[in-house]
Amino acid sequence: MLISRATLLSQLVPPLDGQLAQALIDEFVSQEKRFIQRDWEPSQLDGGQFCEILARIVYHQDSGVLNSSKKIEDCTAYIENDQVQHLVNPRHDAIHLVKVLKTIYKFRSQRGAVHISPNYKPNHMDSKAIVDMVHWAFSETLRIFWNGDRDQVATAIRELLQFDIPAIGKFEDLLMVQRTDLSAAEEILLLLHYAGEGGFSRRDLGRYVLHDPPRITEALQTLVSSASRQVVPLPSGRYRLTDLGSAYVKEKLADKLLLG
Repeated sequence: MLISRATLLSQLVPPLDGQLAQALIDEFVSQEKRFIQRDWEPSQLDGGQFCEILARIVYHQDSGVLNSSKKIEDCTAYIENDQVQHLVNPRHDAIHLVKVLKTIYKFRSQRGAVHISPNYKPNHMDSKAIVDMVHWAFSETLRIFWNGDRDQVATAIRELLQFDIPAIGKFEDLLMVQRTDLSAAEEILLLLHYAGEGGFSRRDLGRYVLHDPPRITEALQTLVSSASRQVVPLPSGRYRLTDLGSAYVKEKLADKLLLG
C-alpha cells in the first residue's frame, strides 16, 4: 500500500519540527486532492500556504531557530544572505528550494490568486504550474531531510502523486472503485495506481474489482501482454503498474479518478 502520512512524518521528525512537518504534509495532500477534483482556485491558494510552511522549515534547519510564524520574505532573505552562518549543507540545496518557493509565491499573487478580480478566472494551466512546482519542492524536501533508508525515500517520492484517489473508497479491509462506468481493465489500473510500488496480488484484485472473474482474468492478461505492457507481474506474484500504465492513468483516466 501507499506510504502513509504517519510514515512520512516519522521519517522527517527529527530533524524537522513535528508541527511544521505535519502541516506541510497536510497542505501537500490537500492541494493534490483538490487538483484531482479540478478545484483550481483553492489549489492556487494552498500553494501559498505550502510555501509559507516550507520556508519556515528550511529557515529552521538553516539557522537553528524555530519560528512558526516568521514571514516567508524574512525566511528566504536569511537563507540567501551570504553574511550569516548556514547549517544546511550543501548550501545550494536550501537556495534552490527557496528560489522555487519565491517563484510560486510571486506567481500566485501576480496571477490574481489572492485578489480575485472580475476579469480573472482560476484555470487549469495556472494551477498545474503551481502543483508541479509544489511537487518538486516537496520531493526535494524529502530528499534533503529524510532520515531513513535512501531506497525508501526514492519510493516515497515516486508515490507522491498517489495519495488521494476520490473514486476509491476503503471500508475496513475492503477497497472498492466507487464508480459503475468502468471496465474491468480500468478498475484494475485505478487500483494498481492506488497500490503504488507494492502492487496487489491476483487474489486482492479478485476481491476489489467488481466484475465477473473471467472478465478480470481477461483484462489482466491484456494489460500484461506485449501489446499493452501497462501492468507487470512481479517475482513475488503481485502485480503493479509499469511506467506506461502510470502514464496512461494520469493522461487517459484522469476524469475517472473522480468519484463521479
